[in-house]
Amino acid sequence: MSGENKTYGLLLKAKILFLLLFLSFNNSVWASEPDEREVQPTVATEHAAETHGEEGEVDIAAVAFEHILDAHSWHLWGEGHHAVAIPLPVIIYSNTKGLQFFSSGKFEHGYAEYNGYKLEHEEIIPLDTNETIYDFSITKNVAQLFLTATILFLLFTSIAKAYKTTGVTTAPKGKQSFFEPLITFVRDDIAKANIGHNSDKYVPYLLTVFFLILINNAIGLIPIGANLTGNIAFTFVLSVITLIVTNINANKHYWHHIFLPPAPKALYPILVPLEIVGIFTKPFALMIRLFANITAGHIIVISLVGLIFVFKTIWISPVAVGFALFIDVLECLVALLQAYIFTLLTALFIGSACADHNEDGVHNDEDEKALAKH
Repeated sequence: MSGENKTYGLLLKAKILFLLLFLSFNNSVWASEPDEREVQPTVATEHAAETHGEEGEVDIAAVAFEHILDAHSWHLWGEGHHAVAIPLPVIIYSNTKGLQFFSSGKFEHGYAEYNGYKLEHEEIIPLDTNETIYDFSITKNVAQLFLTATILFLLFTSIAKAYKTTGVTTAPKGKQSFFEPLITFVRDDIAKANIGHNSDKYVPYLLTVFFLILINNAIGLIPIGANLTGNIAFTFVLSVITLIVTNINANKHYWHHIFLPPAPKALYPILVPLEIVGIFTKPFALMIRLFANITAGHIIVISLVGLIFVFKTIWISPVAVGFALFIDVLECLVALLQAYIFTLLTALFIGSACADHNEDGVHNDEDEKALAKH
């Protein structure tokens, strides 16, 4: 029970830190003063119009989109020239200037131009209309992807070394005691239950997908974290990989069911196109489900806290913060649930493509016996 108490305590501290940081950020957006130095009037005016209304009101929609969208710098807190952010590498290939590397800090949060480029709505635009550029920059989402990949590598290599030292028959300790139930759950209850006795070769992929989504969901709950799993490009790539893995490993029964479905041949012109479309709608559903659930959670939390600035009274703050805290705690469950659902459906799709069937479409008894043994 001591481990559970520690985990609960860390979670509670993380929630309190989240609220303090978020309220501090919104306060800095509300109370930031103009910078004394000169800035480009057009850029400054556009930025003020985006973040504040005509009467200096906070634009909650602009703040929400700033948190859920990608960026060329890692914003921490503050607004305008008072903002504190970590600049990220800008990598551009131009048809006139070639390959270029420089820091996103050169743009000064969109207030300055550099080397013939400007940053507008987090898009790098050349000042020369005849110039064409291709942006390969390390954005906030890419930086978090590298960070989570490093965390996964260091975490599981250290766990593997611990198993190599102590063996697999001893009681797990430390990180092992926390991650071993999750690993065995993915292996036994997701992979073997849905794929069958050939599931071992798919377990590494399923574990990678599960923990990659879970860790990024958890980091996304922190105000300064990137919304990587709420980025449709990220969920699209994961879904495409699932599509490739599923169809490359599909057996003849899977393709026979698609191109020669068990139905009257007169219905083939209708059923075959539907089956082909179904190949792509399954990963499409994976992509949209993860993207929509994670993004919606972030928007709801920001909108609830934004009620304080909409109603312009401190009396609404207990209600707004209370509901935001409830949704944020619910988001912790959603973070785990979405990782589970994506991994489960991936295993289900792979299992349906790899399963052996008799002529009547029923699973072979060998598969059922193998599953019973496991």
